[in-house]
Amino acid sequence: MTIDELDEKFGIEGELGFIESEGDLLAISIFNKYADAEISLYGGQVMRYTPQGSFDVLWVSESSFFEEGKAIRGGIPVCFPWFGPHPTDPGKPMHGFARLKYWQVVETASLETGDTKVILQLTSDEETKALWQHDFRALLTVIIGRSLDVSLTVTNTGSEPLSYSSALHSYFNVSGIASIRVAGLEGKTFYNGFESTTNVQQEELLAIEKEENRRYVNVINDCLIIDQPFNQITRVAKRGSNVTVVWNPGSETAAKMDDITDEGWQEFICVEAVNAYNDIIHLSAGQSHTTATTISLDLKASNLRMSEQDSSFTVI
Repeated sequence: MTIDELDEKFGIEGELGFIESEGDLLAISIFNKYADAEISLYGGQVMRYTPQGSFDVLWVSESSFFEEGKAIRGGIPVCFPWFGPHPTDPGKPMHGFARLKYWQVVETASLETGDTKVILQLTSDEETKALWQHDFRALLTVIIGRSLDVSLTVTNTGSEPLSYSSALHSYFNVSGIASIRVAGLEGKTFYNGFESTTNVQQEELLAIEKEENRRYVNVINDCLIIDQPFNQITRVAKRGSNVTVVWNPGSETAAKMDDITDEGWQEFICVEAVNAYNDIIHLSAGQSHTTATTISLDLKASNLRMSEQDSSFTVI
């Protein structure tokens, strides 16, 4: 559909419209009393969420590719139907094909609360079955308001069971990677990168001092990204996910990546709702599963006092 056709069918005057984003990719632009946002139809990817009176909570790389066939670096990419490299075929796309496909608009609505709702859909076709043989329907529901809620609901529309892994691979804008701390993971078990042995986090607050690729298992609680220079705390809640990934590539790995600037790795942290490892999703015919994340601004960072000696914090 063209932009005019999309606007006629799904536009909401003064609140939601369709635009050509970078690289001429189609996107949805939302503005309501709580926030403004942008969602790329390519990848079904939330690109921007800016609460009124604040700045963009999400980060997008200045060097990102904005072209079909390549993933957009930043925002909230949808990883599906596998997370990370394909388990048996490294020639298949990293993190699956969902972030490389155009999603169809199913519904837009202005809610009584003042929030704006968008529902996008991706269904199996010949291209997806060449990479993954199953029949499925994936619905991405995005609600923009005082918080940003993103949920991925996958339904097995075929007659045979299927299994998948997934992630809402959220990139968060930060003042500087060395200045932030991540709370909520003390005592949690994690794999470091793709290692097969586990570790347990001892610190109350995680400081990012090097490349980190931590895959925390059996975690359902919220995380807080504490950013004192920005005077901001971002709460990352989730549902339907028992794995949380915290990732930053560090300087050496980022230097090998064409879609991150030399200093870009210092500008973001990923805190992700994931289904993988011991949380692979198995669906019988007709069954569905929903993975969701809710992102909101919490306490002001000026209300916290952090101790550099023991990485603890208290509300003051």
